Amino acid sequence: MGLIQFTDKGLFCTKGGFYIDPWRPVDHAIITHGHSDHAKGGSKNYLCHTYSKPILQHRLGEANYQTVVWDQKLTINGVTVSLHPAGHVIGSSQVRVEYKGEVYVFSGDYKTEDDGISGAFAPVRCHTFITESTFGLPIYKWKPQQHIYNDMQQWILQNKQEGKASVLLAYSLGKAQRILGAISQVTDEIYVHGAIYNMQEVLLAHQLHHVKVIRISNELPKEKYRNAVIVAPPGADGTSWMKKFTPYRTAICSGWMQVRGNQRRRNADKGFVLSDHCDFEGLLSSIKATGCEKAFVTHGFQSVFTKYLNEIGIDASEVKTAYGNEAEEETEKEADQLNHPSS
Repeated sequence: MGLIQFTDKGLFCTKGGFYIDPWRPVDHAIITHGHSDHAKGGSKNYLCHTYSKPILQHRLGEANYQTVVWDQKLTINGVTVSLHPAGHVIGSSQVRVEYKGEVYVFSGDYKTEDDGISGAFAPVRCHTFITESTFGLPIYKWKPQQHIYNDMQQWILQNKQEGKASVLLAYSLGKAQRILGAISQVTDEIYVHGAIYNMQEVLLAHQLHHVKVIRISNELPKEKYRNAVIVAPPGADGTSWMKKFTPYRTAICSGWMQVRGNQRRRNADKGFVLSDHCDFEGLLSSIKATGCEKAFVTHGFQSVFTKYLNEIGIDASEVKTAYGNEAEEETEKEADQLNHPSS
């Protein structure tokens, strides 16, 4: 029996008596980051990174939160636990668990390119590494983010010249903060949907981000949106809420835009290949850097990626979890807020 078991509630540390990113309420939960497929409400006690606490409070409500900084060691029932940067979103962490010399690391979601706000991913040596594989196919290869930001800025300036507003679609936690920093270089005013505004206010209040935004509301005259830059969640796409920005162009900010046809199927004017996850090479280099003897693959292109790891000499197995449906759950929350009269 390994140090971490895969159960119907989530990843369970048998010796420590705690779960990591459980998808059902438990007594003791360690949370890697604030996305809704990894952070569920209802548990009695939460342990997370200091930066994640305000995000969890905003999304899950008040609870018993204990926080640590990266590399700080805790002992739980004889098990040594520490959090390490995952680079995915603000506060996102890998969880290192050690008992009698055996070391497991759960990556949560992660990316290897440092975005300047999420903490630079740091590989952690271990015997067993539990990894995602969201973009675990060779076709997924990211360009440097600054290249994407430059393209985004040029797109906005071109739209302004042609008398159109620019609507960028991105999730309220992670992607939104990255693009806000980039587009603030070409516009003094950024208008955002209520879901993004609320998250940004939390981050600003705790000095975790610096870009101020304007909440879109029914009180603002339509003229305000002429040639404006707007950031909205994917759930807003195709809804009547968008009509107030006419004439406008839309851009989807997502790693899925790497595949030809996805932009067309989403009926978007532009696709920016920007992801908060590793590309294929990032996944491979990270796994190799851990020196692990065993890898478990939780979600994404599990079957193909697991097979590839085995072919290159890394003992790998698939495991079934509730992770990976962040997009669906975030969209549901954002769609609910579209009906709010002030959004």
